[in-house]
Amino acid sequence: MTGVVALLLVAVTDLGKADQIASVVGAVLAAAGLGLSLWAQSGRRPTGVEATGNRSVAVGGSIGTVVTGDGAQAPSAPPAMPAGGATATPTGPVTASGERSVAAGGDIGSVSTGDA
Repeated sequence: MTGVVALLLVAVTDLGKADQIASVVGAVLAAAGLGLSLWAQSGRRPTGVEATGNRSVAVGGSIGTVVTGDGAQAPSAPPAMPAGGATATPTGPVTASGERSVAAGGDIGSVSTGDA
């Protein structure tokens, strides 16, 4: 607030000087903002879920049933999950990268990747 008042006082007495000061202050604040945003981005770790293979499946939590084969069908009753229910979101990335690969950050109930 005091900086704004000082800039207004300088503007009243010398508009050219106020323009120069405002330009320098704006450039300094922009550089500080850029530095802070780059610093914040560098501290992030990948926690995403990625499936890159043909018919691959990746899930951040638990999976009940997955079927990726031709003509294969899911069971009529979902598989029983372990005691405790679904697992919390994983701390790292979950990646399924091969053809018909399956990855889960939690429990997997039933998976069928073959053709019927």
